[in-house]
Amino acid sequence: MPYLDAFERPIEYLRVSVTDRCNLRCVYCMPEEGVKFIPHSAILRYEEIVRIVRVAVGMGMKHVRLTGGEPLVRADIVELVRQLAAIPGLDDLSMTTNGIFLERYAEPLAEAGLKRVNISLDTLRPERFRRITRLGTLEKVLRGREAALKAGLKPVKINVVVVRGLNDDEVVDLARLSLEEDWHVRFIEVMPLGGGVHWAGDGVVSMQEVRRRIVAELGELEAVRGPGGVGPARYYRLPGAKGTLGFISPVSDHFCFRCNRLRLTSDGKILPCLLSNKYVDLRGPLRKGISDEELHDIFLHAIRIKPWEHKPAEMIGEEEVLPMSCIGG
Repeated sequence: MPYLDAFERPIEYLRVSVTDRCNLRCVYCMPEEGVKFIPHSAILRYEEIVRIVRVAVGMGMKHVRLTGGEPLVRADIVELVRQLAAIPGLDDLSMTTNGIFLERYAEPLAEAGLKRVNISLDTLRPERFRRITRLGTLEKVLRGREAALKAGLKPVKINVVVVRGLNDDEVVDLARLSLEEDWHVRFIEVMPLGGGVHWAGDGVVSMQEVRRRIVAELGELEAVRGPGGVGPARYYRLPGAKGTLGFISPVSDHFCFRCNRLRLTSDGKILPCLLSNKYVDLRGPLRKGISDEELHDIFLHAIRIKPWEHKPAEMIGEEEVLPMSCIGG
């Protein structure tokens, strides 16, 4: 059974950032240049990540998601997946990726024990994709998605960060994809951290507005159970659709009351809340030789100090939170 926090929420989900590096520079996430990366010596080694996850799973955190930066830019990522997948009691091992390298890695990842992937894809227009990511190619992501499906990394979910004036005019086109088989599209409000600070305020498109636009064009939405995972999305289906639509609203209608997760940054910090700079250090004690029992106690402390909710978006300053590329979302 998972441990409960101070508000009796079961903490059963651990997001693990394996690197703060990324091969893209999405405008709402990272600056185009001048990024200050974490020194390699401060990044958790694979054996450290495996040990941390093993202890976490023993505490009831049965769902683990690998994130970045971009997890597929880290060397030997398939071997990490293989070691994590072998941990007894780990029910669900997934990954969030931008999809650029997924065509190459999908089959090896599946063979190593990865269960499914989420792919970040904010537009269906090649030129716009290039403007948003600054470095990416849409066709590579689409080929990566097909490779993931072929490898059995299902369901493949598509994460769309909706930003007014950037891509919000495509929400209906993206929602229409769910009419086809194996398209599960999730819309996400842009969050006020990292590059997203500059899109907060007028750039935020509420999920209520996104839903209204979709219903007006495509028909009523029926609430359904999500296609795998234990995340915060609320899922729906269009009339006759084979896929689903998910809506994640961390700004306009936060889901703190049912938050079930902790986050492990690539340099070994446990974050009880995404939109807060409060953390518990794991790397320091780990490298000083603490026991698994002591590691367990540090996790337990992080669970106990998890806040009831994060601050409203307008109260979160750029200096108060770590960049999204360090946190992994």
